[in-house]
Amino acid sequence: MEIAHNKKQIEISGTAIPNKGLLIAGLMIAMLFGALDGTIVGTAMPRIVGELGGLGLMTWLTTAYMLSSTVVVPIAGKFADLLGRRAVYVSGLLIFMAGSALCGMSQNMTELILFRGLQGVGGGIMMPMAMIIIGDIFTGKQRAKWQGVFGGIFGLASVIGPQVGGWIVDALNWRWVFYINLPVGILAAVVIAVALPKRKRTTEKVKFDVPGILTMIIGVVSLLLALTFGGRDYAWVSWQIIGLFALSAVSLFSFVVIESKAAEPILPIRLFKNRTFSVINGIGFVMSVGMFGAIMFVPLFMQGIVGISASASGTVMTPMMISMIAASVLGGQLVQKIGVRNQMAVGMIVMAGGFLLLTGMGIDTSKLVASSYLVVIGLGIGLVMPLLTLALQESFPKSERGVVTSSSQFFRQIGGTFGMTILGAIMNHKSSTILTDKLLPIMKQLPGEASAMASQITSMVQSNPQGLYSMLLSPDILAKIPPALTQMFNPILKAALVDSLHSVFLLGLLFIVLGVALSMFVGKIAISDRKNGKSEVVRQ
Repeated sequence: MEIAHNKKQIEISGTAIPNKGLLIAGLMIAMLFGALDGTIVGTAMPRIVGELGGLGLMTWLTTAYMLSSTVVVPIAGKFADLLGRRAVYVSGLLIFMAGSALCGMSQNMTELILFRGLQGVGGGIMMPMAMIIIGDIFTGKQRAKWQGVFGGIFGLASVIGPQVGGWIVDALNWRWVFYINLPVGILAAVVIAVALPKRKRTTEKVKFDVPGILTMIIGVVSLLLALTFGGRDYAWVSWQIIGLFALSAVSLFSFVVIESKAAEPILPIRLFKNRTFSVINGIGFVMSVGMFGAIMFVPLFMQGIVGISASASGTVMTPMMISMIAASVLGGQLVQKIGVRNQMAVGMIVMAGGFLLLTGMGIDTSKLVASSYLVVIGLGIGLVMPLLTLALQESFPKSERGVVTSSSQFFRQIGGTFGMTILGAIMNHKSSTILTDKLLPIMKQLPGEASAMASQITSMVQSNPQGLYSMLLSPDILAKIPPALTQMFNPILKAALVDSLHSVFLLGLLFIVLGVALSMFVGKIAISDRKNGKSEVVRQ
């Protein structure tokens, strides 16, 4: 598909951004609120369901955003190279604001889910654009610092998101969780539109890889749906999940064939032949598997074993985010002294050490000890994460910077989804095995009047062992069970949860160790003093 388009072109050498400070402010505002949206909505979920109903559809509020934001990332990166940063970024902000406004006006859960998907499209465009523009306007050494700062902003959003969401819901109502994006988004859009200068225009034809876009969307969405619902809503061997995996495989194979022949491929297959591209994105993938393992399962450990509340277990994660922010900023300075490969290896080793500590947690582990382990993991993540983008930007020309920068975000998001799926599956399998051996024999010994409860527990052990742990997490459920029975099987449930989470953390550790090994294959990447090693004409 070809259309005539006026493309803005600039000469790299000598490029000046007269409003650089204003531009950075706009990028920070957009990134903070784009990242906040991923965590702020969770706090409002109970109020949303209470007003709109649709409890069974609630998980789709997160799934719809995750699907659309993930699949659009590589498309946004390619469009940034083809059409220019300014047009793509402002378009993403406008889509995000439109989705936010429509979410706030939703009258039922179906509408809200659809508009969350639209909002995710805008969010998926916004997320890689800040790093792409930072790569454009700064030299390699300056990028290292600024990408660490922007990584810190992303981490800050994870820390304050639930609290901000709670304040908004309590002071106003859940609709303002979405409406708050409008004034901030307008400000960011105006600032970015003004600060990114217009350039001389020349008329050229831009080729859009429509077949590649369609096959990638079908393939990635099918894969993410299978990973999201497999083992939870449908059995892994069900026709629904097998069908989704098959559709994904066919679509992604078609995508590879199309990309190898396309004039302007969305994700050029030749990039995977580049060692830096493959190794760096591989590290990002496995790091995200481990990171989400910590984020998902440590709060479950603290609630189920230590016995603290859901809100208190959330505070356990705060030190991890703070250490990640600090390490991201520090790492931007440190990399100039020790190099990309050395810092990446150190960061992955530190992260592996944190996971090794998690595998040793037991029933007597305190909140303070768990938090200290997470601090170690946060330090490792903070040292590595900014380098994933920096290494790619330093290794490719600016004409491909949008593609390679967005690829880093894309593979990290895929890794996070894969991590949540495989680690959750390991936990279910381990839990089912332990509970079948230790709990079911006790259920068979219960008197006849308890047969209904025994039958229910037996069914859950076989189909949904994680559901049994809700008894550890809910005082209301415990209160309805006779104390004698609680004393009988509570220790078994806790022991099963501990052993299952040990398996989860051990598998997470193996992925991080794989990341350590991959870091050894990172080539020598020089951090330049110039925005590019040579002068070239590219679209801005």
